[in-house]
Amino acid sequence: MAMLDLLLLALGLSMDATAVSVASSLAAPRVRARDALLLSFLFGLFQAVMPVIGWAVGAQFAAAIADWDHWLAFVLLGGIGAKMLHEAYTHRHPGTDAADKEDARKANEAPGERDPFHLGRLVIMAFATSIDALAAGVTLPVLDVHIATAAAIIGGITFALCLLGVSVGRRFGDALEGKLDIVGGLVLIGLGVKTLVEHLSAG
Repeated sequence: MAMLDLLLLALGLSMDATAVSVASSLAAPRVRARDALLLSFLFGLFQAVMPVIGWAVGAQFAAAIADWDHWLAFVLLGGIGAKMLHEAYTHRHPGTDAADKEDARKANEAPGERDPFHLGRLVIMAFATSIDALAAGVTLPVLDVHIATAAAIIGGITFALCLLGVSVGRRFGDALEGKLDIVGGLVLIGLGVKTLVEHLSAG
């Protein structure tokens, strides 16, 4: 896998976490440096670890799926990308009922749970935003990538973008809302298509 492709994969996978970091910055009355660092560290850590788990699972079946592994990569990366585009659309066009339920849920949360930088909340959000990275990790044996390098790059880029997201969130959060998932979704779909085309052309 070319370094550029790996960087694009990391960029696409990090968009969910970056979007959450922007939203957290907007929701907080003030953002301390340690809050920004903790959020970025946890999100980067989960984004680095989850692909390794996915890679370990995918490696177990690499030989068995060798004849159609490119289709698996296409379906997984394309599916994750499509999911991100769908989430971006529904976020920009929310249903009234869903919005009312979300407002009620937030109103019933304990004060600590309403703090966007509460440790428990951060861990939950870090896990939730890294599920796609787990699925993408299954494709890494197919993409012939060094797993330690991939984990370091995905985690590092996520850390940097989350730190940036917290920093710029209060100023540009409204403008960025919904757009980050669109970028990430298109990048992942593009990588899935590229992987499929390259394998079909080589065959």
